[in-house]
Amino acid sequence: MPIITFRRNGFTHVQEVKDNANLVVLAGIKQFPNVKYGCGMGRCTKCVSKIIKGGEHLDPPNWKEQKMLGEKLNLGYRLTCQLFITNDLELEQEN
Repeated sequence: MPIITFRRNGFTHVQEVKDNANLVVLAGIKQFPNVKYGCGMGRCTKCVSKIIKGGEHLDPPNWKEQKMLGEKLNLGYRLTCQLFITNDLELEQEN
């Protein structure tokens, strides 16, 4: 099972998650703390996160991420709500 290292506002949380988990879904059911999110459908960008390690294992950005993030994709940012985790991942959200 993948291990997620999540950083936000000086807080670091490390947790093992089930294969193909989505952090916004887990945050919504109170199983993953401190993830900032809004709509969960790739429209509001509140869940935007910078991928620190493990991004090579993620699916390519979908059309929602391309539309909402544009050039930020090239800087390593992704919409957390659109990610399904299959390998270890380290990411950070800004405040």
